[in-house]
Amino acid sequence: MALLRTVAIFMVVILAMVLLIPMGVLAFIPSLVGFKKLMALCIYRIAQGWARMLIRITGCRLTVLGRENIPRTGGVCFVSNHGSIFDILLHLAYVGRPFGFVAKKELVFVPMLNIWIFLLGGLFIDRKNVRKAIKTINRGIEHIKAGGAMIIFPEGHRSRGQGLLPFHPGSLKLATQAGAPIIPSGIAGSYEVFEKTGRIQAVPVKLVYEKPINTADLPHEEKKQILADRIRGVIAEALL
Repeated sequence: MALLRTVAIFMVVILAMVLLIPMGVLAFIPSLVGFKKLMALCIYRIAQGWARMLIRITGCRLTVLGRENIPRTGGVCFVSNHGSIFDILLHLAYVGRPFGFVAKKELVFVPMLNIWIFLLGGLFIDRKNVRKAIKTINRGIEHIKAGGAMIIFPEGHRSRGQGLLPFHPGSLKLATQAGAPIIPSGIAGSYEVFEKTGRIQAVPVKLVYEKPINTADLPHEEKKQILADRIRGVIAEALL
């Protein structure tokens, strides 16, 4: 059964990316002439349906908590732990509103995936070039200030079953410099879905969205390590 699910997932991923790209591109074009928010929602709904379909195929026993804590409008930054490639699918399926995210620049060269990252509002970051990285972060800040949503993974890379890794305080600049609320998000069990064994496993997975943390009125000294430690603590509790 695990092998069949794995084959099915890969077939659906490839076919969906190929077949849905034209729809995503057609939805993106009107955004160039004044319908940016409406088209962003259309593109997100396409991706949301795709993500939910893939999650159902995996057979994972998913529990989602705290969606009532997600604001429907206004700038917001989701801060999530990152154990697996499955995490983005979970957020696409259940955040309920369009969002962007920061992806490593190497993904620019992955066919089809690069187009979907762009259509969804993802930003490619070059961590080896400080000047370019700052420009990318500033674009994310402006997106949040304009009322958009972003998701960041402050561990810096996938933990791959190592538990919750230390947070990089600088990664919270998207939220703190935009003065936006932060929604801590915890994901447990996503690594076991595929990456642990290389085959799709129908395992329990938990996704939790905690109550917003307001950053606009935080003292300056709390906007770095103290805030990172506070958010990490909230996510650690959500994973229990």
